[in-house]
Amino acid sequence: MKHARKGAFLIAQMHQISGRIFSRLLKDQGIHDITPSQGRILFALWQRDDVPIRELAAMTSLKKSTLTAMLDVLERSGHVARVPSGEDRRRVHVRITARNRELQGVYARVSQEMTSLGYAGFSEAEADAFEAMLERILANLKSAEALMEGQRPTPGGGRS
Repeated sequence: MKHARKGAFLIAQMHQISGRIFSRLLKDQGIHDITPSQGRILFALWQRDDVPIRELAAMTSLKKSTLTAMLDVLERSGHVARVPSGEDRRRVHVRITARNRELQGVYARVSQEMTSLGYAGFSEAEADAFEAMLERILANLKSAEALMEGQRPTPGGGRS
């Protein structure tokens, strides 16, 4: 009998523990109003700012309703702003604020510390291989989700 795979269980544990450590590191830096989940949104916006909500949902793998609720909190705390698109006023874009840009360096340092903690003892090749495997699993799960939602999966696990 094959032994049960526990990858998803381990990933869930890593998510919970890393979230607690990340929150502690942020608090140690004086940042008390950003949760790890909100950090995922901000990280995506630091990579590419001024994006439509639909695109931000895809970038973060969050459902639009979940993202909207989280954006409400981030907007109230002054980290993001929702603005009408310059091309189509019916579309709303999300931008990081000047206040948040000031925190980006601190957040980047905390993220680097998290990376160092998580990859302690890994060689560059091991870290690269691990991330490649995670990307394959993510693509598999995105394809499965798309099929369950009646959408045609696209190469790499996205949706069409």
